[in-house]
Order: sequence, then C-alpha cells, then structure tokens
Amino acid sequence: MHSDERIEAFYTSKAWRKCRGVFLRECGGLCQICMSNGLIEPATQVHHRIPITPENLDDPRITLSHDNLMALCDSCHDDKHHNKRWRCEPNGHIRL
Repeated sequence: MHSDERIEAFYTSKAWRKCRGVFLRECGGLCQICMSNGLIEPATQVHHRIPITPENLDDPRITLSHDNLMALCDSCHDDKHHNKRWRCEPNGHIRL
C-alpha cells in the first residue's frame, strides 16, 4: 500500500475515530487557538502538532497521543495548513 493510502486509511480507522472523539470531548469541543485569543468557536478538526508521515505512522505517540493533538475550528485548521495572509489578533480583529 502506498504511504499516502496508509495515511488516508489511518484517518478512517476505528482507533483514530475513537481518539478524536474522546479528545474533542475532553477539551470541551472548542477551538484552542480561538480560546487563546478570547473567542469561543466550536472545534471541528483535530490537528496533529507533529504531522503524520510515512515514517511515524506506526508510532501511537504521534498518531494517537492527546499531547500531539489540537482541537481547531475550520478556519484555524486551514491557517495551520495553508499559511493564509491574514492573522487573528488577540482582540479578535483580523489583520491582513
């Protein structure tokens, strides 16, 4: 199986779905970045701080450890992956 297919398979695995659900419940279901900026936004994504790669895919300290996860809203998750040109200031205002 190609490494990208293995990573895709991980994200549909029972272990990941269970880990993701427990993590979101434990962190209150809110975006951790927005909360640090004084905003309340529901978390819709669970982000790996250390990205999953073919080399670490079999390491549960990377793939399933809550220490490596962040609860994020769609916007903050997109920002983590795409480096948008705008930033959310601590007061909640958007800066280009």
